[in-house]
Amino acid sequence: MSLASKITLGASVVIATATVFGVHYKKSYDQKRLKQGVVKDLERQERKRRNREELQHQIELTQRLEMQRDQQEGTSKHKS
Repeated sequence: MSLASKITLGASVVIATATVFGVHYKKSYDQKRLKQGVVKDLERQERKRRNREELQHQIELTQRLEMQRDQQEGTSKHKS
């Protein structure tokens, strides 16, 4: 086997091996990113749910305070 053939064969083996490892690494990396995306989506949904609950709570508090204010204004007008 000539020197050029050995170099070509060696380079081909190195390139093929690097390609196989590169593909496996990318597949593993992509799977991890996909899983992280699902986890982030679940966290985002949970935050959104908590925010909606907090908003509803704030709306209820505002309504109660407005009712109390209206009642106090009504009683102070009757006293005057």
